[in-house]
Amino acid sequence: MTAFQDVGRRGFLTGAAASAAAMGAPAWARQASVKKMTDGVALIGPAERQARLERARALMVKLGLSAIVTEPGSSMDYFTGVQWSRSERPCLAIIPREGQVGMVVPKFEEPSIRQSLGVPAEVRTWEEDESPYVIAADLLADRKLAAGKIGVEETIRAFIVDGLTGALPSAQVVSGAAVFRGCRMIKSPAELALMQVAADITVAALRHTHANVGAGMGPKDIGALMAEFTVKQGARVSFNLILIGEASAYPHGSRQPQVLGEGQVVLMDCGCNVGGYESDISRTFVFGEPTARQRKVWNDVARGQQVAFEAAQIGVEAGSVDRAVRAYYDSLGWGPRYKLPGLSHRTGHGIGMDGHEPVNFVMSETTKLAPGMCFSDEPGIYIPGEFGVRLEDCIHMTPKGPQWFSEPPTTLDKPMG
Repeated sequence: MTAFQDVGRRGFLTGAAASAAAMGAPAWARQASVKKMTDGVALIGPAERQARLERARALMVKLGLSAIVTEPGSSMDYFTGVQWSRSERPCLAIIPREGQVGMVVPKFEEPSIRQSLGVPAEVRTWEEDESPYVIAADLLADRKLAAGKIGVEETIRAFIVDGLTGALPSAQVVSGAAVFRGCRMIKSPAELALMQVAADITVAALRHTHANVGAGMGPKDIGALMAEFTVKQGARVSFNLILIGEASAYPHGSRQPQVLGEGQVVLMDCGCNVGGYESDISRTFVFGEPTARQRKVWNDVARGQQVAFEAAQIGVEAGSVDRAVRAYYDSLGWGPRYKLPGLSHRTGHGIGMDGHEPVNFVMSETTKLAPGMCFSDEPGIYIPGEFGVRLEDCIHMTPKGPQWFSEPPTTLDKPMG
């Protein structure tokens, strides 16, 4: 449980820490009274999850599905509130077209799983010498749903699909991606609010870190500054990718030793989690005085990010955003397509409970943009052997078009905005 997940507990700790500080309490107790950016954050509650279930059921009826099934991960959390890890022991959430959610869980894990349930559910357990798939099939049979189409979440593991298929000979086990995506791709105001707090914390952490970097630091040193600030603000660190010098030319890093020195490019790709929702923000700066070439590349990327933002309009294909950026970069001599020097990866990805979610800003994507969808906007330029620049901010689609979670910087002289 994070510090902001239980208001009553937090209130008690805050009051206790304040009293303890006056009595010469240890540092950990005094720190509990410090205001965090997550204070007052509203987490996802039962009414929100009930609305999600109703949306899923409406989609199941439309698509002719009897039920959908997922295992531990963000989709299980999204619908049920259960936060669990995947293992060789299946733990399944079964959402029927009508009626209560069903949970099929290992018997010895039942108490812990019940504690985290955020919706009413029928929990059925299996002992170590029993088949969870038979238990799941019996649950569906009792609901008179065992002969229909059962949709599985797209990341569910193959051995679970095989087990369900074998236990449900009269059913068709099919992809349920249209239901899961149909719900999760469209964020509610409550979800957007959590993503906004996560973005705000990451921006603040980036500014704090940039103000405190020094010559001789390595990626771990800089990442530690980010992590310390992020945790103090009440968020969970998701990742801090720090690339210095030539390593910045490789989007996800290099194993070569990196030490910060005068004139080097620093690319920071960082994110945190607030209430189950992610941020993902990249900033690039130069330690010292930038060269004319560094300025040009930075400015080209800054404009590329705006080209993507302007292209992301309601009703257009997601792929058209990527195509617009590549057309602009091609006109400057970067590329073409994925060729380097240029943009070697997609312009952006979906984001929400997972840092990367469907769908993406990639040329071939035909899904049309709709209000509530969220994406990263990160059309970097990479020059192997020299350096790379990536500016990344996330957007959410409103009925009037895109809106930033974090405002991009406009000049390399103020790289954190």
